Amino acid sequence: MAFDPARPDFTPYLPPSPGGKATRTLSAAAAVAEIPEGSRVFVGGAAAAPMHLMQALADAADRWQHIEIAMPMMQKRPALFQHAGKPFRFLTSQASPAFKYLWDSGFVDVLPSKFSDHTTLHVPGGPLPVDVAIIAVSAPIDGRVSLGMSVGSSVMPARTAPLVIAQINPNIPYTFGAGELDLDQIDILVEAEEPLVESRAAEELDELSRQIAMAAASVVEDGCTIQFGIGSIPDAILSALHSRRGLRVHSGLVSDACIDLLEAGAVQGPMVSAEVAPTARMRAWIHRNPAVLMAPPNVTHGAAELAALPRFVALNSTVEIALDGAANSEVAGGQLISGPGGAPDFAFGASLASGGRSVLALRATASRGRISRIVRRIEAPNPITLPNYLADVVVTEFGRVDVRGLAGSARAAALRSIAHPDHRAALS
Repeated sequence: MAFDPARPDFTPYLPPSPGGKATRTLSAAAAVAEIPEGSRVFVGGAAAAPMHLMQALADAADRWQHIEIAMPMMQKRPALFQHAGKPFRFLTSQASPAFKYLWDSGFVDVLPSKFSDHTTLHVPGGPLPVDVAIIAVSAPIDGRVSLGMSVGSSVMPARTAPLVIAQINPNIPYTFGAGELDLDQIDILVEAEEPLVESRAAEELDELSRQIAMAAASVVEDGCTIQFGIGSIPDAILSALHSRRGLRVHSGLVSDACIDLLEAGAVQGPMVSAEVAPTARMRAWIHRNPAVLMAPPNVTHGAAELAALPRFVALNSTVEIALDGAANSEVAGGQLISGPGGAPDFAFGASLASGGRSVLALRATASRGRISRIVRRIEAPNPITLPNYLADVVVTEFGRVDVRGLAGSARAAALRSIAHPDHRAALS
């Protein structure tokens, strides 16, 4: 079935949940004691991760010989990392900086994957089914809890894992949509309030960001459906869209800038997202707010669903882009900073959508101008996150180029023209 953004129904996109569980409320220690030896354990939550339950796992580390922990995103280093290898091994599909202490340990593996892969990655019959899902949820309301700010990566294992352990944290907002769970879908509840990770305050917009934002925003017309990343440049782009009307938001993430966009009258209908930026303003605003519906990954990032969105515009950034249009979004300065995430999904979806566009907006240089972010080629071992056949619109402070219809030397010349003038000769 085609996804209807005006009347979203996520039921057909979700696996059936067994329900009817004899839900128990236990201490964290008693809850983790029920995890069998040799289990693969999914831990979700991103900025709202169940840190109390992870501490309990760390405290009980001597109980097991081998436990595999699958965590798609982690914004804060958990106590589990102190027991890497004894007994915990880690698998992540989103190589966030929290893992940097483990890169050389041999006890963490990075799985190259798109965000849409979370649809089937950890479910029964998938490549990495989990035995246990440990999740963080809101306080119950009318017999239901919510996955809150991190739904896209957690909803499938939360609905299908044989053993589901949920930490109830009243600081997690109750969000509507696919992340709502009946209490009888959860085996064990653990009540533990704790503060949530706060993202850094938005940076002051400088003139370069404004120039880039204005050029990127020129791609977005009234009535488009937009997706965007997080950071100063995406925020600047959204700020430049306040005068638009009839926009729809279908994104992997909603941020504070979305509140401003909605209040400016630019957005029509509910915003659809997989994750929420972890700020105090957003937590307060999104709690039981029907203006945002949290959706599963096969809706927010699924190729078929994105292709059905007319005039879908993906607004993202990258670390570096080569003269052939290929882009690296995962490694900077020799350091792993991210995974592919949703960038490949959205670029591909935009290429399929009627009137779709994919925009990469970035500063032309890094390291105070010493390093060009327009490069001759993506040099190994840096990965190619976005292949050259997905290149479309590229924006720097030196202009906007549309390269989808350009080949060979013409494409290279166009990209060279928006590099910093100090580096153009080296790109010839």
